[in-house]
Amino acid sequence: MVAEIIDGFAIAAELRRDIAVRAAAMKEAHGVVPGLAVVLVGDDPASGVYVRNKLKATAECGLRSFEHILPADTSEADLLALVAKLNADPAVHGILVQLPLPKQIDADKVLGLIDPDKDVDGFHPVNAGRLSIGLPGFVPCTPRGAELLIDRVMPGLAGKHAVVIGRSNIVGKPMAQLLLRKNATVTIAHSKTADLPGLCRTADVLVAAVGRPLMVKGDWVKPGAVVIDVGINRIEVDGKGKLCGDVDFASAAEVAGFITPVPKGVGPMTIACLMLNTLDSAARRIAG
Repeated sequence: MVAEIIDGFAIAAELRRDIAVRAAAMKEAHGVVPGLAVVLVGDDPASGVYVRNKLKATAECGLRSFEHILPADTSEADLLALVAKLNADPAVHGILVQLPLPKQIDADKVLGLIDPDKDVDGFHPVNAGRLSIGLPGFVPCTPRGAELLIDRVMPGLAGKHAVVIGRSNIVGKPMAQLLLRKNATVTIAHSKTADLPGLCRTADVLVAAVGRPLMVKGDWVKPGAVVIDVGINRIEVDGKGKLCGDVDFASAAEVAGFITPVPKGVGPMTIACLMLNTLDSAARRIAG
């Protein structure tokens, strides 16, 4: 068996095109252009790349972007004041503060100040609570993107066993909630889980989100399973840097039914879902 590759790059491009159509219709009907404010503090190279990619996607989708690049020595008080200003700005429908933040700033305090109805990253405790009890709210973009990829290849999850490796607030826990509300039987695995390979072999859907390069081997995978690799790691191969996921793609692809690659798997869907959350925020504002 050779797994079918789930092309997140192509699916994300399709999603962005749909968002652009919907955004144009919103502008025509209501005179509203969804606006995303992106805040970057400092000059972390990886964060800079992420922000540029997000701003590029914003333009491609026909959304407005509000870019705030602040020096690394920005005070917590100044950042909180900016967030408060963005909360009050009716042209801003989504606020994204790029992590990590410099050590002098309490990230939890900053994220907690963002208006939950503009929290398009889905990190605010109010949105985490809404997800956990089944109320409408913003879902973190990476698990939302992964959910859309799973829907493409296994739309009916009722009665299926899903294993999520990783229990972070950003991916693992919300991913489990999304799978649970589709009536899957969900197990969250982590570093203390006994016989992790054996547990993974029972999964119809296996989501790896632990940040450990190539951890999940082919003999951890149930034949025909859907494997979603959320990890993105840089390793050295023959003296050169190479991106890889948490799944050993070569061996897992020989067993799985469907598998996401790294790169061009979940990553592009994360940014596309940020655009989708921003569009949804504007639509909710119009609906009142």
